[in-house]
Amino acid sequence: MIQKDKKYRVFISAAEPSGDDHCANLIRAFQKEDYGNVELVGIGGVKMAEAGCELLQITAGKAAMTYNVFGQLGYYYRLLGRVKDYLRNNKVDLAVVCDSPGFNWHVAKFAKKLGIKTVFFVAPQLWAWASWRIGKMRKSCDKLCCLLPFEEDWFNDRGVDTVFVGNPMLAAIEVEWGRAKDYSKFDAENVRVALMPGSRDAELNSLWEPMQKIALRIKGRYGGASFVTVAVDAERHKMLEDRQIPGFECDYEINSVCRTAGEADFAVVASGSATLEVAAMGCPMVVMYQSSRILWHLVGRWLINTKYLCLVNIVAGRELVPEFMPYFTSIDPIVESIEGFLRDKSKLAQFSGELAELTRPLGLKNTGDEVTRVIAEMLG
Repeated sequence: MIQKDKKYRVFISAAEPSGDDHCANLIRAFQKEDYGNVELVGIGGVKMAEAGCELLQITAGKAAMTYNVFGQLGYYYRLLGRVKDYLRNNKVDLAVVCDSPGFNWHVAKFAKKLGIKTVFFVAPQLWAWASWRIGKMRKSCDKLCCLLPFEEDWFNDRGVDTVFVGNPMLAAIEVEWGRAKDYSKFDAENVRVALMPGSRDAELNSLWEPMQKIALRIKGRYGGASFVTVAVDAERHKMLEDRQIPGFECDYEINSVCRTAGEADFAVVASGSATLEVAAMGCPMVVMYQSSRILWHLVGRWLINTKYLCLVNIVAGRELVPEFMPYFTSIDPIVESIEGFLRDKSKLAQFSGELAELTRPLGLKNTGDEVTRVIAEMLG
């Protein structure tokens, strides 16, 4: 464990909004333990800085998805160079890399080369695609903190020291969750639908317009329908508002996935971690994602190892949530699926109950406390 009379330095690397959230929660949990002799420094977002981490550079918000990463290679190359310079010229006892494996694997690999212990916080989804990278994982990772229960056995069986630390998104939810919604008085004519187009620029560019078109189709069928859109921050709120299509109207909420899902009757969600938060609120949903048709058929579909792509379905082991991934052009099947639920409130109630029951066990651990314990043990 950490010795009170010794100075330590932990480097934390996060490159996107979700990583900023996870690491900010970790930092707050760490500060709660009064480890005043441990300096926290790294790269990340404003939330990490506010929690008490000294940042070399603000990075959250620059993250790229697979198909648009090439346009940002210069940025990441320079950022990696800055991280390497810091690790090379400063005494660092432990490196914590959070999410963004495309970038953070390079950070971890360089840290290991310098003899610095490494912790991966959030498992790269090797069980989903490109599982051959497990050898790379074994070489660059001393300890893996995973967020989904099945990942613990999957990685341990393949030689990576792994521990399930709970799901930080669910453990951090401040409103009541894990309960089914009451649809006994539901009226589809006045349905409230939440639109959640994601946080990354690539998601907003490809999903926001079709989500609005889906909303307009629902509005055309149910005249009293209303819509609320969740933006991850004020900057993306403005981006979404500027790109509203004619005839579409909605309310906006910022960084409020859980509260918004709790108040909505149904949700249309970009594939990603938000699907678990929506599920935790017992909110029925469809999940969609768009990619390049050419790249999907040439590369994507050959790399995917899982039967399902939506996180909720992967955890459930079945298609509990209708997933349209990848969605290419027509919104017709998505609209048809949504209307099938809105016409049957008993179906909505059953869907809500199954989502709540599935996610309830995932938030029993306090992730920040669990990862803090891992860090303390590795520093000792």
